[in-house]
Amino acid sequence: MKIKVLLVDDHKIVSDSLVPLLNSQPDIEVVGQASNGRKAVELTQELNPDIVIMDVVMEELNGIEATRHIIAQCPGIKVLILSMQADRRYVTGSLNAGASGYLTKSCSFEELVTAIRKVQENKKYLSPEISGIVIEESLDKSPAAEPSISTVLTMREREVLQLLAEGKSVKQIAEQLFISIKTVHTHRKQIMEKLDIHSIANLTKFAIREGLTSLK
Repeated sequence: MKIKVLLVDDHKIVSDSLVPLLNSQPDIEVVGQASNGRKAVELTQELNPDIVIMDVVMEELNGIEATRHIIAQCPGIKVLILSMQADRRYVTGSLNAGASGYLTKSCSFEELVTAIRKVQENKKYLSPEISGIVIEESLDKSPAAEPSISTVLTMREREVLQLLAEGKSVKQIAEQLFISIKTVHTHRKQIMEKLDIHSIANLTKFAIREGLTSLK
């Protein structure tokens, strides 16, 4: 039986170029493509892939938050991160969200295929440069470490924060998340109070610094 893969990348040329390469493998089949994290969550539920190959920095819902949604809603499905980003915040954020592996886009196609097969076997896979970051992170952990954004804000609050930082209006956020305008206002108020940040400009800077969005 082939390994069913869902590709998630906001650069269509990247995703499109991987489809024929992966389909050329005797044990891998690409069953779908998505251009943002929100669509990835929807397609994961619809297509039930074995592995989601996920980019990190995407509009609407970033790869880290999408990974959290997928792991929570479909615990049997594995997520393999494939990203340009090798920054510690993205790596640790992805792994803490439940990703089974992390590769940078500088990896070879052969390494990607190896990672897919390892992850399918319920193993973890980290490219060499990522392994170093994970080791450093584990050594640097201390009881006095500052809480991460994932512990300070709820999943919904992080979603709202990303959309605010990307310039979406309260009405647009309400429509996109299928919640009321009043609820969006409540989330925004709670976000500002929890972070002690009281302007959209500074919230945007915070969201970029924390890797929720890059505004690319």
